[in-house]
Formats: sequence, C-alpha cells, structure tokens
Amino acid sequence: MFQRLSEAGPPTLPLTIDGNAALARPGDSVAATLIGAGHADCRTTPVSGSARGPYCLMGICFDCLVEIDGRPNQQGCMIEVQAGMQIVRQEGSRPVDVEATR
Repeated sequence: MFQRLSEAGPPTLPLTIDGNAALARPGDSVAATLIGAGHADCRTTPVSGSARGPYCLMGICFDCLVEIDGRPNQQGCMIEVQAGMQIVRQEGSRPVDVEATR
C-alpha cells in the first residue's frame, strides 16, 4: 500500500522495535519506520485482539498507538523517529496516566 519515494536515503538511525535492533531513516515518523521495517500493525485492540495499523498517518484515527521509550499510547504517525528510540507495538489496552494529560 505505502511505497517510499525514490529519493529517500538509506536508514541510518539505530533503534529497537519490540526489542530487536532496527534502522530508521532521518525525518521519518515512528509509524513510517514500522511500515518500512515490515510491521503492518502497531497494536492490537483490547476487546477482540485484532491487529490495527497506521490508517490516516495524520493524527486523526489513533490506530498507530505504540509505546515509545516506556511511554504507552503514543501516536506513531505524529512523532519523528530518533536514534536510540525503543519502540514497542502495543497489545491490548494500556493504562492512561491522567496526571500527564493535565
């Protein structure tokens, strides 16, 4: 479905996805990095456990929620990938930190 533009450079930023070493391209979003690494899904739903992947890639649908550096429920499409990031695809629901939203 998604294809990288031909002028994109090689991946050079080291990070981990689900504990496995990976490389990302500077300027890519976390969601684009997951797609580029062959992960079509970012999370599973809490009720049915069905896989959900990036859909809108502009912050509207929340299907790209992932855990980044220990923080759950991060919108992967809205966060630029950084060297050393630890990205974990979410399974089911995660607790919401009410204090962090204030």
